[in-house]
Amino acid sequence: MQSNNPVLTSLERDETRNGYSQPSYGQPMQQGYGMGGSRPLTVDDIVTKTGITLGIIVLFAAANFALVPILGTGGPTMILTFVGAIGGLVTVLISTLGKKYGSAAVTIAYAVFEGLFLGGFSGIFTGFQISGANGGVLIGQAILGTFGVFAGMLYVYKSGAVKVTPKMRRVVTAMLFGVLALVLGNLIGSIFFGFNPLRDGGMLAIIFSLAVIALGAFTLLLDFDSADHMVRAGVPAEYAWGIALGLAVSIVWLYTEILRFLSYFNRN
Repeated sequence: MQSNNPVLTSLERDETRNGYSQPSYGQPMQQGYGMGGSRPLTVDDIVTKTGITLGIIVLFAAANFALVPILGTGGPTMILTFVGAIGGLVTVLISTLGKKYGSAAVTIAYAVFEGLFLGGFSGIFTGFQISGANGGVLIGQAILGTFGVFAGMLYVYKSGAVKVTPKMRRVVTAMLFGVLALVLGNLIGSIFFGFNPLRDGGMLAIIFSLAVIALGAFTLLLDFDSADHMVRAGVPAEYAWGIALGLAVSIVWLYTEILRFLSYFNRN
């Protein structure tokens, strides 16, 4: 079974090409060591690499966010935010299409770029819509909400309360494509016609944002399942960097959507 996350999907395909089977739950790993005699992946590897990746994101996000009150929401701050957005996209494409599976350099580069983007996005977004004092509170709430959803979905997955099935994956994939089409349509409408119903803060925008947050939560659930399968399959430990990148992509998406949702209730 494959994840909807492009990074984790690529990892799973590479795993299949290299002969790492995915045993059923409760069965031992069939592959003792990965490529080049490296040891097999463990949960601790994933936790450590994901923690490092998120730590770098937070560090660079804080650095760029600190520039907003000094330099304002334009100029260097906007440039760093734009560079971060493009750089983050490029590194994901390199990991996915360039087959840089388990590359620490690619994952760390993504974390740096995405940190710059998130710091600027948070500062610029709240600066446009929220008063200074409330902006910091809003960001704190978005961070807590993001990790609350992450922890909640991890618990749901580990407890077995919700089973990840092929049908669930197909439904979530279809919904992701639907959301992407709606967002692109809304973007085109806002640019050319000033029509922005999905992001204007109205009731439809609130409902849409809640739906996207729910979809992001289920995407995390599928990501956990994909990582679990790779651990059980005994893929090389280096793949932890690729899994960390995939999880970071989902977490960043969830944070930006939660921040946007909260901003609807805190506008000047």
